[in-house]
This record gives sequence, structure tokens and C-alpha cells, in this order.
Amino acid sequence: MNCYIHQRVPAVGLCASCQKALCPDCVGIDTPRLVCRSCASRGGAFGFEYTSATSIAGWPLVHICTGVDPASMQPRVARGVIAIGQVAVGGLAIGGVACGLFAIGGASFGVLFAIGGLALGLGLSIGGLAVGAIAVGGAAIGYLLSIGGGAFGPAVIDGRHCDPGARDFILRWLSSRWLPPTCS
Repeated sequence: MNCYIHQRVPAVGLCASCQKALCPDCVGIDTPRLVCRSCASRGGAFGFEYTSATSIAGWPLVHICTGVDPASMQPRVARGVIAIGQVAVGGLAIGGVACGLFAIGGASFGVLFAIGGLALGLGLSIGGLAVGAIAVGGAAIGYLLSIGGGAFGPAVIDGRHCDPGARDFILRWLSSRWLPPTCS
């Protein structure tokens, strides 16, 4: 196989970003993977990263990142008071996998609040599968209150049950319009 640009020169490998064959003269970055000069100059070969100059307790106020770390070729992790990325850790974490005080993501792990396909938390959890003190979801497992299609816990509201404790909680914090017909 020969170089994509210099077609008479043997290639030393493929660009990790665009997958084109490269000769030694066309290599822009050689560690840990080969990246051609054009992909290296665009800067998008390994994703995007923004970190605010302001920090709180050593954490940047805002950290947004995507892509992979060029040194380890592992997904970048957004860490900040507000963290947004494929993997996010922070006070408010938003991402594919999110972990924080308030977490929103495909898989979210939140101390106070978690929302996502899989939501696990110590406080309010809302998701397809929700586990927490107060769990709301298709499958809800709560150790105080559970509301959902399949709900498990000491106080349950689902298609068949309306626990008086759960009913009182909904009436106290929300309103009667949030109650399903089984609780009327």
C-alpha cells in the first residue's frame, strides 16, 4: 500500500482519523497513533475541549469536551462544576454517562437528582429504570416512594396500586392532577 498523497512512496500506516494511508512525510502526529498533517491541522482529530478560566474549589466552572485524549486514546472526561461531555463528572453533569449532584444522561448517577435511561441516585431519580429515594419511571425502585409502570418500594403508585403514603406525598408536593386514575 502506498501513501494517499505521494502515490509512489510506501505507506507506514493509516491515519487514525481519516483512515488514509500515510508515508513518513505526511505524518502530522505519530504518538500514540498516526494522524495525517491535514487532520492534525484541523484539530478535530481528537475532539473538542473547552475549560473556563473561572474555577471553584479547584474545579473549572464549565468544562465541555468530546472525543478522545490523544495521549491515551481513551474518551475525554468532562470534570467541572458544570460538566458536559460523553462522560461527565461534576455538580451539574450532562452526558452519555453522567455522575454528579445533579446528573442528566443516558446512564446517570446523581446524589440529589438523576434523570436518564438508567437513573440511580440518593434523591429523586427519573428514567426508564429509576432507583432512588423517590423513583419515577417505567421500572421504579424507591426506598421512600415509587411511581411507575412497575414500581417497587414501601409507598407505591403504579397501574394497580395507590398507596396512601404515596398519594399524600403527591398531594403535598405536586397536585391532584399528577395522580393517576387509580388514586382518585
